[in-house]
Amino acid sequence: MINVSLRPTGRNWGTISFASTLYLCPILDLLLAEIPSMLQAELRLGLQEALVNAAKHGNNLDPGKTVIVRFSLIDNQYWWIVSDQGDGFMPAAPCYEDPTEYLPPDESENGRGLCILRQVFDRVEWNRKGTELRLCKQLEQRAKLSLRR
Repeated sequence: MINVSLRPTGRNWGTISFASTLYLCPILDLLLAEIPSMLQAELRLGLQEALVNAAKHGNNLDPGKTVIVRFSLIDNQYWWIVSDQGDGFMPAAPCYEDPTEYLPPDESENGRGLCILRQVFDRVEWNRKGTELRLCKQLEQRAKLSLRR
């Protein structure tokens, strides 16, 4: 089951919650509905990584546990806060200029998600407990017209 609150306006937050699953297409569609088309593919990849991590690694795909996503557009920044009911997670090493330095071997099934998150989003932060991930994507600022002559 998917629960959705009203779409965010101004500084309000929308919320989507769902039972831990990897069937994420409808959730991603809802989260990206108001995103400009030029950003959708990149943000879909990043959000999918975040949601998979919450459902699979945080909640162990337990359908009795919920993933909650709060989202908003605030001052030209898209924000998503992804929460799970797991034991928490703290990343060991950040990905810097060359994320390939931290990638696992090609045959590994896990380990690429954090580097993808850091490449897609401008801010990637966890709460102290490690059960809440905050993601931010900054929109380009439009040049303001000068009123001076």
